[in-house]
Amino acid sequence: MAPLAQAVTVSLEDLKAGTVSFGALKEAFGPNSLGILVVKDVPPEFVELRHRLLSYSSYLGNLPKSKLDELENEKAKYLTGWSLGKETLKNGQVDTLKGSFYANCAFYVDPALACAEPTEEFNAENFPEYLTPNIWPGEDTLPGFKDSFEQLCRVIINVAVLVARACDRFAEKEIAGYPSSYLERVVSTSTTTKARLLHYFPEESATIAASRTAGGDEDEDDWCATHLDHGCLTGLTSAMFVDEAKTSPSIAEPASETKDAATPAPSLLPLPELAASPDPVSGLYIKSRTGETVQVKIPRNCIAFQTGEALERITAGKFKAVPHFVRGARAAMSDGRIARNTLAVFTQPNLGDEVDLEQHITFGEFARGIVAKNTVS
Repeated sequence: MAPLAQAVTVSLEDLKAGTVSFGALKEAFGPNSLGILVVKDVPPEFVELRHRLLSYSSYLGNLPKSKLDELENEKAKYLTGWSLGKETLKNGQVDTLKGSFYANCAFYVDPALACAEPTEEFNAENFPEYLTPNIWPGEDTLPGFKDSFEQLCRVIINVAVLVARACDRFAEKEIAGYPSSYLERVVSTSTTTKARLLHYFPEESATIAASRTAGGDEDEDDWCATHLDHGCLTGLTSAMFVDEAKTSPSIAEPASETKDAATPAPSLLPLPELAASPDPVSGLYIKSRTGETVQVKIPRNCIAFQTGEALERITAGKFKAVPHFVRGARAAMSDGRIARNTLAVFTQPNLGDEVDLEQHITFGEFARGIVAKNTVS
């Protein structure tokens, strides 16, 4: 079993006051770091919003295929709406182990926006991944889903802005010519930030066992291959584990004779959350700078932030992107059907913002290659 590593933890108040030390930032994000920072004492509404939205992840993943098909957007390369089996993992394997719901977070900057606004260089025709409007389940299907999704993302991005401000203080001192408050501006004004609500299916329903070698090994990244995020800071909730055998997340379709378009659908109750994963080796793993694989746990009442490739480029390598992967809960460890739900918010520059301040490479140019590499053609 991989060792458990303790991530650097800071308080929200320290971020607000600008008192997070440079030593703590280097320990969290620097060349010898794990590339992850945990923020405690976050806004009190976070805990309830996390529980509610991660419950929706199970409800969403258990919708009838016909409903999920309506939420797919092939034109956007499945980077808005529902995605299942559209990504490639290691060895070119198609990922059928988890379903994702993607949403543009342009609403953070302007509630009227459903995606970034097109420019002469980037538009819906040549870059639909980021310039196609969000697709939301109807209120008759998942009542309250959109509102819960947007509320939780706003809380996470608000904290990401403060983490970015701390990074700027460090970069302005360490990097000659670094633009003042650059990362904070990038994170706070971006209309291309993406959120990804993930539903890792219970093992037996996704037939994971068939894709594994007998016995596996400790570093087996079978649910999410080792990768780097390509944004600036990735905000992460702790995972929610749900036993879908004990609490069914399937939503009954109302009988046609009882349907009333004028009557809103009843709200969906948050699902019971297991105290912990029944499989102790499931969860988030990081490949350290020394080549060691370690497990990192995020407390439920905290928000974690991982470093991405855009941050590494913006800070000229002072902060490093973190290689990481996820292992799911194995069915053999439980009598139930254990699903793993989580949310990742990828704070990313606007498409025209530079991520390489020396070579003047924009995020749009950089992101195109990443999307093409990860998507099934």
